[in-house]
Amino acid sequence: MKPLDLDRVCEYVNENITDFHQRRLQSIETLNLDKLLRKNPYLFRAKDIHTAPELINGLLEAFLSSSEEKLFGDFLEGLAVFVAELTCAGHKSTASGVDLEFFNQGTHYVVSIKSGTNWGNSSQHKKLEQDLKNAVARLKQAKRSPNVQAVLGICYGKTRTSYLRGYLKVVGQNFWYFISENPDLYTEIIEPIGYRAKEHNECFEQEKRKAVNRLTGQFIERFCTTDYEIDWPRLVEFNSGNLDLDAFLPANDA
Repeated sequence: MKPLDLDRVCEYVNENITDFHQRRLQSIETLNLDKLLRKNPYLFRAKDIHTAPELINGLLEAFLSSSEEKLFGDFLEGLAVFVAELTCAGHKSTASGVDLEFFNQGTHYVVSIKSGTNWGNSSQHKKLEQDLKNAVARLKQAKRSPNVQAVLGICYGKTRTSYLRGYLKVVGQNFWYFISENPDLYTEIIEPIGYRAKEHNECFEQEKRKAVNRLTGQFIERFCTTDYEIDWPRLVEFNSGNLDLDAFLPANDA
């Protein structure tokens, strides 16, 4: 591998972290009440919530948590591909389920990148396993390289390196070392990730307050009673009402 130019990594992070913040801001600016109310109403009823602002804040935090994880995962994936481009001419893969391909020490690596260890359900894990197997088989069949290794690379976490069902699982510090041969890269990228974070977050919090006010007003108008209590049955009906099962069941002759 070529030595990693950390200045170029910092430049990439500074440029692309802004895109993360812009997408994060856009997600809240374009959020509408119908989309927000897809979250589990039973959970919030069980938490003994009684006011519209409290409910909207809870729903919004749940929405943002899942949205931001996805957006930041995309950023970390892009950063990992960029690092591999600098060190070993890595490139974004076109194979299903594979994010990165590169050669090192005579081995062709096909890598699926996840941001954290708690990703996906059992079906998604099985699909990833099959996608990696397919990518390896295709490369071997094409005789592009006699040595092909599938890898699941995870950007943060302390899980030890292991082989799982035909692929190598590499996590945290080990993953960043795997694509750079720099044992300190995992800590060196944390400073540029904070680039203008205070400025970006002040703007985001301002828009978040506006969204809470906007969505709370709409919620009160649509899902509160005349004496301003949350109409939980109406809310649950909006979220889950879809009765059509009778058309698919045997007729009741009784």
